[in-house]
Amino acid sequence: MRLIFASFAAAALAIAMPGVASAQAGMNVGMQVTDSSGGIVGTVKAIQGANLLIKTDKHEALLPATSFTVANGKLLFGMTQAQLDAQIEQSLAAANAAIAAGATVKGSAGTPVGTIDSVADGKVTMTLQNGKKIAVPQEGLRGNADGTVTIGYTADQLEALVQGTPAAPPEGA
Repeated sequence: MRLIFASFAAAALAIAMPGVASAQAGMNVGMQVTDSSGGIVGTVKAIQGANLLIKTDKHEALLPATSFTVANGKLLFGMTQAQLDAQIEQSLAAANAAIAAGATVKGSAGTPVGTIDSVADGKVTMTLQNGKKIAVPQEGLRGNADGTVTIGYTADQLEALVQGTPAAPPEGA
């Protein structure tokens, strides 16, 4: 299961949240999220700054707290569970489609580190900026809305991997 930061949530809002300064204002881990008809959308798994990690029946999504309204001990959301799951699946499909031959790969610092040569059998072969090739697991890459791909390593870390020297672990590991 992949975590997705849902930028589409703002467009899906049918419920406004005026005056909310932070995710913690009446919002708690474990709260139930419902749609405007009272249907269950999911549950708050975590609060991360101004965002809530919501678990639906199929996915987890990091959504802006401003996408929710606190009411009667629950959080109201402007989409049904089926609509949110469908939007997440659409976003995941677009992200996965970005992981393709010719795509630019950006490192954890946000700078280009290489270009994808091929994707096969769960492995992505890419040519680094210095011309060296490396194969990495496809699940270690994330497709982006702009058609680029991100890997959790810097250019220096990838170079160390190609050289066979120990590299610092990727960010978040």
